[in-house]
Amino acid sequence: MKVIDKSKLPPGPKPKISLMNLLRFRKDSLGFLKDISKEFGDIVHFRMGPLRVLLLNHPEYIKEVLSTQQSNFVKGRPLEMAKELLGEGLLTSEGEFHKRQSRVIQPAFHRKMMGSYAPAMTEYAARLMESWEEGKSVDMMQEMIKMSTGIAGKTMFNVDMEEEAPEINKALDSVMSLFDRVSLPFAEFLLKLPLPGTIRFFRAKSRLDETIYRIIEERKRSRLNNGDLLSLLLQDQEEGGMSDEQIRDEALTLLLTAFDTTSLALTWTWYLISQHPQVEAELHEELDRVLKGRMPTLEDVTLLKFTRMVFSEAMRLYPPIYIIARQAVHDFSIGGYELPADTIVLMCPYLIHHDSRFHSKPEIFNPHNWEDRPGGQHPRYEYFPFSEGPRACIGQHYAWLEGVMVLASIAQSWKVKLVPDHPVEIAQLLNLRPKHGMKMQVFRRK
Repeated sequence: MKVIDKSKLPPGPKPKISLMNLLRFRKDSLGFLKDISKEFGDIVHFRMGPLRVLLLNHPEYIKEVLSTQQSNFVKGRPLEMAKELLGEGLLTSEGEFHKRQSRVIQPAFHRKMMGSYAPAMTEYAARLMESWEEGKSVDMMQEMIKMSTGIAGKTMFNVDMEEEAPEINKALDSVMSLFDRVSLPFAEFLLKLPLPGTIRFFRAKSRLDETIYRIIEERKRSRLNNGDLLSLLLQDQEEGGMSDEQIRDEALTLLLTAFDTTSLALTWTWYLISQHPQVEAELHEELDRVLKGRMPTLEDVTLLKFTRMVFSEAMRLYPPIYIIARQAVHDFSIGGYELPADTIVLMCPYLIHHDSRFHSKPEIFNPHNWEDRPGGQHPRYEYFPFSEGPRACIGQHYAWLEGVMVLASIAQSWKVKLVPDHPVEIAQLLNLRPKHGMKMQVFRRK
């Protein structure tokens, strides 16, 4: 067993009770990480039960792990439980296998494909608006999930999944409730016990599998090849590549990440707009000037600069991926410290996005923070809502397009207001979800 030179380890909390760090992390992961970075600096070492953990809270150190030294880091243990649901999809696979799958799937998310996706994005936004009535109270999170599920189903699989959205989201909630335990030592053994949460997890997995395998079989019978994601996966199978199980893994991974990530980003965007009337007024002015009452098209996206700034700023405050975890394959050095193999490295876009060293007045929602930035972007690793480096989210251009198209489609016709006294709290699961949903009233613009 290798002896660790503790003099070369970074500083960090050393509670008398060995599991105290784990309990604090599970109770409030963001609060815990914020507290220890404030006390110990940008490189913090601590134990969570049997796990050795390193928190990096500076863009230069994060770049080392996600880019410069990325070959030494895998997703490893932090996503072992995710494999129980997603199998060997892009989110969980590693090495050469991941690179191969990326090459197969990448064309579905190439910029040139965005033009074929844009009409579906405005179509499902229009469907949603048709269901609204003046002054109606809605759970905006559920509305965005339903709409984004429809968009993901149409663009990736050429099927209408909008009616299945409530069941899919219910299954996803069951899955998320078990993922909340992913930080527990030996968490993988939970799946071997007949606990209520474990039973719900496997029922939810079966429900999602049923949907995906049905879509695969229907496409095989139709033999449609329109260049979408499912077409690419089935074409690869015909050429001797993926099995049905692997197609299922990739399809389910991309479906869930596509609708869950974008729907939550939009939910928080609507909340922030409702709390900032001046931002809402500027947004409406741009939409009226550019669109003049018609639905947006792909060509409008470059003209909707403030709309994109609003969406960008919302994802700064509420990044879809708020904690990124990697596991070291070999010993490594960073910031003058030496860490052993198997160390779990945590990087928190939420903390970086809320750090005054990198963002002016970081707690304030101000889309104008983006107007003086080259290309409307902060430097990489100071703003990375979809991660960065070779393992960054493959569908981030898709997510950006959907965010801008949906925001423009709806905001030009409707205003949203938070229902009075509705509590807004963050549920820290695999992503940042409104703990109590997002109850809002919708009103037609006069």
